[in-house]
Amino acid sequence: MVTGKNTAIEIKDLNVTFQDNSGNDVRALKEINLDIEEGEFVALLGPSGCGKTTLLRTVANLQEPTDGKVRVLGKTPKEVRLEKKFGFVFQAPVLLDWRTVSKNIELPMEIMSYEKEERKRRTKEMLELVGLGEFAQHFPRQLSGGMQQRVNIARAFGLRPEILLMDEPFSALDEFTKEKLHIDLLRIWEQTNKTILFVTHNIQEAVFLSTKVCVLSPHPGRLSAVVDIDLPKRRELEMRETPHFNELVTKVRNSFEGGSY
Repeated sequence: MVTGKNTAIEIKDLNVTFQDNSGNDVRALKEINLDIEEGEFVALLGPSGCGKTTLLRTVANLQEPTDGKVRVLGKTPKEVRLEKKFGFVFQAPVLLDWRTVSKNIELPMEIMSYEKEERKRRTKEMLELVGLGEFAQHFPRQLSGGMQQRVNIARAFGLRPEILLMDEPFSALDEFTKEKLHIDLLRIWEQTNKTILFVTHNIQEAVFLSTKVCVLSPHPGRLSAVVDIDLPKRRELEMRETPHFNELVTKVRNSFEGGSY
C-alpha cells in the first residue's frame, strides 16, 4: 500500500439510486466509504451488477450521487472533469478508422486546441511509452486488438491526467495479449506514478495489478472489504505462481459477501 501521500479520491457515505422502467427505485450503491491515495493502483472487483462501473462513473462525474460525498484531488468530480484531469480507458478502444494511430492519439488535444507542435511532441512521447513508436502511421484496422488498446491508453495519457479510470479494459482480449498488457500497464504506472482506478471482475487480475483491491458485493452494491496487496511495485508474471500470490487471491475471494464468487 502506498503511504505518506495525499488523498486523491475521497468517497464518504455514497449512495446511488436509479429508477427502473416501472418507476421503482433501485439502489445501485449503498453507503460506500473509501479513501484512495495519490499514486495508488486500486482495483474495483466484483461480479456483474455489483455497482463497479457506477462507482467509477460517479467518481468521473458521469453519474450523480443520490447522497453522500465524492472529492477528487480536494475538489468536486465536476471541477476535476472540467479541468481535464481524468483519463478514460474503456473496454472498447473506440478508435476512428480513417485516422492514423498518431491522429487518433492527437484527437483529444485537437479538440482542446493544443498547438500543433505540442500535439506532435506529446503523441510521439506517448507512442514510445506504450511501445508503438513504429506504428504511428498505421490505421487501426492494421493493428491487433491488444495494440489498439495500447493506442487507447496512449490517448488517455496524452492529456497528462492526474487520475486514470479504466473500466474492464482487457476483458475482451485473449490471455496472452492480456498478460502482455498487464506488464505494459504496470510499467507505465511505475513511470508516471498516476492514480489508477481499475474495474474488473477477475480476482487474479485485480491482485496482480493493484496496490489494494476493493471488493464490492451486490444487491445493493456495497464495499465488502478493502484488501491491501503487499506485492512489490515492479511485478513479473512469475509472481502469480508463488504461494503468497495465491494466499492474496484466497483472501480476496473469501472477503466477498453474498455466496461463492
